[in-house]
Amino acid sequence: MAVGPEIDTDPQAGWSLPAWIYRDAEWHDAEMARIIRPSWQIVCHVHGIPNAGDFQVLEYVGESIVVLRGDDGVVRAFANVCRHRGSRLVDGVSGCIRKLVCPYHAWVYGLDGRLTGVPLKSTYPEFSTENHGLFGVEMEIWRGFVFVRLEGGLPSVAEMMAPWDAEIAPYRFEDMQPLRAVSVRPRNVNWKNLCDNYSDNLHILPAHPGLKRMFGPNYVTIAGPWSDFLGGPLQDVARTGSWSERLYAKFLPRVDHLPENRQRHWWYVKLWPNIAFDIYADQIDFMQFIPTGPTTTALRVISYALPDDRREMRAARYLSDRINREVNAEDTVLVGRVQAGMSSSHFTVGPLSETEVCLRSFAAKVRAILPESRLPHPPAPGWSRRHTHRNPNVS
Repeated sequence: MAVGPEIDTDPQAGWSLPAWIYRDAEWHDAEMARIIRPSWQIVCHVHGIPNAGDFQVLEYVGESIVVLRGDDGVVRAFANVCRHRGSRLVDGVSGCIRKLVCPYHAWVYGLDGRLTGVPLKSTYPEFSTENHGLFGVEMEIWRGFVFVRLEGGLPSVAEMMAPWDAEIAPYRFEDMQPLRAVSVRPRNVNWKNLCDNYSDNLHILPAHPGLKRMFGPNYVTIAGPWSDFLGGPLQDVARTGSWSERLYAKFLPRVDHLPENRQRHWWYVKLWPNIAFDIYADQIDFMQFIPTGPTTTALRVISYALPDDRREMRAARYLSDRINREVNAEDTVLVGRVQAGMSSSHFTVGPLSETEVCLRSFAAKVRAILPESRLPHPPAPGWSRRHTHRNPNVS
């Protein structure tokens, strides 16, 4: 999928994506094939699978991907499916195993994916265990985070994040530990609705009073080729903030490995198409907007931080979570209102401000990949077949 940023040449750059692609079942199938399958998706951090046999699972677009650490310490990614009859091998989102044993017919695989045991092997003529190991899935580890993708075509994660990498480096993502288990929250909205809201700069002041107090005029957005920068330095809220905001500002201790201009700075990186990092001095969060249907999404969230036992830091992390829970509750209402409006016959597209650079960039890439998104209404049924027919040689 050799598609690059198209915003400078997009004749519809001043307009949003059409409402029908936020609810249409046939569009959903097309964008799963052309946008989500080739995209990089986070499974976990390497510190979430520290020991041999530790695994974590990500399920999306009908696939189950298991990332596990082998006896040799190497992290690998495989399709969570037995080569015999297609049974799922491991259950749950995480765990620890000595080997992978299929619960259906007891085929056994090593932690490196090799098939090591087949009951009644002599009854399978011309059968080679060497050719029936687990299907490998393409994987990249970027600053400790384990990404997978089902099909190729995009640049590496490192290339896509390159515009902000020098600013990310001091945060030491590689050394971070999960603060808690990943949570998955169902949302009755299209995944692009959540992405749009995350990248939307114009709703901060009217719809998020807490962020308005904390950022004031300092919130900026910059659209990169494959990832975007949002956020800015925090204001003094000693007189104007809520108690959570005031105490966060009071207790947040100095973080010695960060430069001075990042001590009190909240910023965000949105990675194409559906991953976001919230980056603070006290911790980082990632959010992943996983499509589960035309109007449903699984919001996958987890926080990471460097070990720090200072009471002030523990208090700051609690207060940061409290502030963001309120922001997330506000956003949940907002995106629900937008999703409801997408069903109206009176709305097709809306104008985008010249300041909405991230929304313009996202829409331009969607239009370049799936040109049908230039249409105000869906084409005749069956249009998506040319996008969803997969090459049988692509795993």
